[in-house]
Amino acid sequence: MNTTASPLPHPLLQIQDLGFAYPGQPVLAAGWNAAIGPGVTLLHGDTGTGKSALLQAIAGALPATGRLTAAGARLDSAPEAYRQNVFFVDPATERFNDVTPRECTATLNKGNPHFSEEKWQALVEGFALGQHLDKKMFMLSTGSKRKVWMAAGLASGRPLLLLDEPTAGLDAASIRCLWGALAGFAGQSAQAVIVASAARIDTVPLAATIDLPLH
Repeated sequence: MNTTASPLPHPLLQIQDLGFAYPGQPVLAAGWNAAIGPGVTLLHGDTGTGKSALLQAIAGALPATGRLTAAGARLDSAPEAYRQNVFFVDPATERFNDVTPRECTATLNKGNPHFSEEKWQALVEGFALGQHLDKKMFMLSTGSKRKVWMAAGLASGRPLLLLDEPTAGLDAASIRCLWGALAGFAGQSAQAVIVASAARIDTVPLAATIDLPLH
């Protein structure tokens, strides 16, 4: 693992002794420790190195050993509080197929006092989503679905935001909007973003880089 971050006294995500492997597959993480601070952290690795699985484990969507703490809430002892501090949508999910982007956004941010309607509206415009807001999600392209989820996440204000290959299926204008939004996370202290990507990112200031495989 390569990380460019300095030691963090109060990380937004603390990973302690994390272990994860799919049944019958090589181990992806064994005794992994990391401290993720504010700003954008790149989780970099080729296809098949386990980026998506690690994001899902961090999100609490896949079972793993060890301890995960997001903004002071531990996944093992306070799972609901932990998940309220984390924003993640699996790009392969079909759970929102029968609702509109507006309804999807409302569901993803239910009970979230940090959600910014103003920021969401700006992202809707930047991602050119206005014409799709009242369609059902199953009618949208893969790229447009990602934009709906990312707009909801980038405006969520949650302490930890997890993005899996966020540029996949996006047009050039939307990618520029995404980079602009991610650049806004640099230099602040309240939110951490982990971006899983097979490509290096040189358009956004990075707080740290984690290279896969971890071992």
